[in-house]
Amino acid sequence: MSVSKTNDRVGAVETRGIEPVPDHERHGHAGQMFWTWFAANISILGLPLGATLVAFRGLNIWQAVLVALIGSFGSFALVGALSLAGKKGGAPALTLSRAVFGQRGNAGPTLVSWLSRIGWEIISTTTAAYALLAMLDIAFGLDRGTVLTLLCLLVFIACTLLISGLGHATIMWINKWATVVFGVLNLIVMGFLVATVEWSRVLDAPAGATSGVIAGIGFVAAGTGIGWANAGADYARYLPKEIPGSRLVVASAFGAGIPLLLLISLGSLLTAGDDTLATSSDPVAAINEMLPSWMAIPYLVAAFGGLLMSNHLSTYSAGLTMITLGLRVSRVWAVALDVVLMFAGGIYLMLIADDFYGPFSTFLTLLAVPISAWIGVVAVDSLRGRAYDPEALMDTTGGSRYWYTGGFRLPAVLGWAAAIVAGLLFTEAATSTDVWFEGPFADTWAGANGLGWAIAMATGAAVYALAGRATGPEAEATPAPALQGAGR
Repeated sequence: MSVSKTNDRVGAVETRGIEPVPDHERHGHAGQMFWTWFAANISILGLPLGATLVAFRGLNIWQAVLVALIGSFGSFALVGALSLAGKKGGAPALTLSRAVFGQRGNAGPTLVSWLSRIGWEIISTTTAAYALLAMLDIAFGLDRGTVLTLLCLLVFIACTLLISGLGHATIMWINKWATVVFGVLNLIVMGFLVATVEWSRVLDAPAGATSGVIAGIGFVAAGTGIGWANAGADYARYLPKEIPGSRLVVASAFGAGIPLLLLISLGSLLTAGDDTLATSSDPVAAINEMLPSWMAIPYLVAAFGGLLMSNHLSTYSAGLTMITLGLRVSRVWAVALDVVLMFAGGIYLMLIADDFYGPFSTFLTLLAVPISAWIGVVAVDSLRGRAYDPEALMDTTGGSRYWYTGGFRLPAVLGWAAAIVAGLLFTEAATSTDVWFEGPFADTWAGANGLGWAIAMATGAAVYALAGRATGPEAEATPAPALQGAGR
């Protein structure tokens, strides 16, 4: 097995790929997860989530706050729980997933996870480019055009590549200090936005249906923590094994929950008085118009920086996921390839597509199902006391301890596949004008309340718990005496 050496220092390029981090290279503390998830969630994308709760779910402000509290804190507590595998096994989430699904069986969950990361990156990149375009217009009077749009996309992508390319230690350092800077800027902007709220309309708004609250919790969870659940271990893999797992869970829940609660609640407040934010094709411009003209530049800087904090994490994880899929390049080159795809997606959304929120909501709805199915299987596997063989994780040949039956661990693969089918039966993914997908039970109570992802998670857990009972992970944890042909 060829294992790269690591330079996990701020400012140095991290040369470790997906190979497990040995104990003597572990360092850090649980508080790093607080800063990591705080940084990932200070972007303005939390505002349209809140706007959706009021405009499309019919909730009043108190219901929206409750939904934001449960959906954000709860989903990121799950992210923290799943990140314990990274602390335990020292590898990225989807690399550890090889032990659960088999070397070949893991390809499906890994591909879906990679698509999820790419999708989030494109959304963040597009929104940040809108912010930069608006900044150039205000500061220099430059009109939006094709060339300027491409340049704005490239500037944001270059910033993302710089941080993600350097790797783990730089990301951890930037997360902490950028959270303070952009967090303060966001608080200032939020104060001015609150001043624009029509409080009489907000306080007089009737309560929505209980089903809307349930659907809202599902929507917020799917749009926040569920989308990161398959990446939590990527940032916990350098942590010492002796750190209590409860600290990681609490740090993750509060790190993400605090900014999300504030942003989603504010988005709900703004939309209770005016639905412009929920229906705008350019969320950056819609928010900018609510502010005094002199606040435009600080707001746009905060928007750009917050989106960058989220995007560099997605890009880092996407690079690791591509290597897990079998891309035989270094981590840095995997990141570089990822940003090329990000650029292409940004071009599509900004210069070709007509609708921003339609694809956004549809994307969240569909990908939440297979990701939730993976969560259900992996959660049960972790509860059974999974231990990880570092050499077997990296051995992708037929001699690997994690090869199982033809490269597939059938109970896990069966549970994942069954869970996807079950979840999609109750799922509808549609824009304002088109239905992209509609399951046969999408009009039932569970389907109408957006619980397809929850059904997928529960089904994956149940099927795997039953089918995998006879082949628990304890028997698979003993290191093999010899391994051949280790791969990346």
